Amino acid sequence: MEGETSWISHCFDDITREIGEFDSFSELSDEGNKETSVVSVDLILPDDLLERILAYLPIASIFRAGCVCKRWHEVVSSGRFLWNSAHVLPQKPWYYMFTSSNEAIGYAYDPILRKWYGIELPCIRAPNWFIASSRGLVCSMDNDSRSELCVCNPITKQWKKLEEPPGLRFSDYSALAISTNRMSHGYTISIVKSKQVPGNFFQWDISIHLYDSETMIWVTSLAEVLTGWRAGDESVICGGVLYLLIYSTGGGAPENRHGLIAYNLSTRSSHGLLIKSFVPVPCPLTCGRLMNLKEKLVMVGGIGKPDRPDIIKGIGIWVLNGKEWQEVARMPHKFFQGFGELDDVFASSGTDDLIYIQSYGAPALLTFDMNQRQWKWSQKCPVTKRFPLQLFTGFCFEPRLEVAP
Repeated sequence: MEGETSWISHCFDDITREIGEFDSFSELSDEGNKETSVVSVDLILPDDLLERILAYLPIASIFRAGCVCKRWHEVVSSGRFLWNSAHVLPQKPWYYMFTSSNEAIGYAYDPILRKWYGIELPCIRAPNWFIASSRGLVCSMDNDSRSELCVCNPITKQWKKLEEPPGLRFSDYSALAISTNRMSHGYTISIVKSKQVPGNFFQWDISIHLYDSETMIWVTSLAEVLTGWRAGDESVICGGVLYLLIYSTGGGAPENRHGLIAYNLSTRSSHGLLIKSFVPVPCPLTCGRLMNLKEKLVMVGGIGKPDRPDIIKGIGIWVLNGKEWQEVARMPHKFFQGFGELDDVFASSGTDDLIYIQSYGAPALLTFDMNQRQWKWSQKCPVTKRFPLQLFTGFCFEPRLEVAP
């Protein structure tokens, strides 16, 4: 496999620098009796029990544990440990923040330990690439020819380059999504391409291209023309359905600038069904971000002002039930103000029960826990804004050890 190496050999250099030397374990002795013998718990634990204990550690702590001694290194490097780590409580998703407008460099945030780590991403060479993630795998596509695609595991650094997708090489808009099977670890990738019909701004060609990791083949699943709407760069696969945010090309009311269409990946009908699946958005939006949270479609959107729907006044979170949006939360004003001057568009992604929201104009990062209904700022990212037009963006992913592209 391209780029494949042993995961343990990739203990993050920057994580190691962040963590520093391990503190030695305290000796278990009674200060009043210096002759008390010391018994190491490590010596009496069998390997299988030690594996189960270490599997419950956060990902960063597992890397630290592998540096403690030769035995622990062998334990966390074993295939059985990878299997155990995949069947314990899921890790909370990390967030990777690009801190340069031109280079794919940045920091990854661990919400459990509330620390930032400087890690290098395989394959991704620019922060403006299209990026989608699912269950530990991250798919990326270049923003120029939109023909260079890779799938990687950011934790293990394993990666694979995919064949060039079919269809138009230079489309006006493209949307990328990936869905990884929890049991088999096979994955499906979708690319939605949209291009204006020559001489007609109201009509747009749209095509859906699908990749199956088991067959390693691309297929063009659908091609049709939308009238009055166009696709954009926002899509997600959820429950076997591809959801796509679409944008009005004029002729409608300003508050109806966005909509949602769905495409069932199991039936894969080849014509005429996209617009029939149309779902209106819950309110006027300045932008919308789609994400899969435990196979539920969730949207984070900028709420437009009633008289000026293109001006943001707040941020809301909704979950789709059938064809109805149910509001989950609205960002409290103090957090909304905490971003400073928040643009009408912003970055947001999430998985499991955690949602990240980030302003393009600053490295501030806000989290929302769907279970606890709690808003919380992350620890401050170790980067400062150096010039007024410096942009920040990012994406979230599940840190997993057992998944390979």
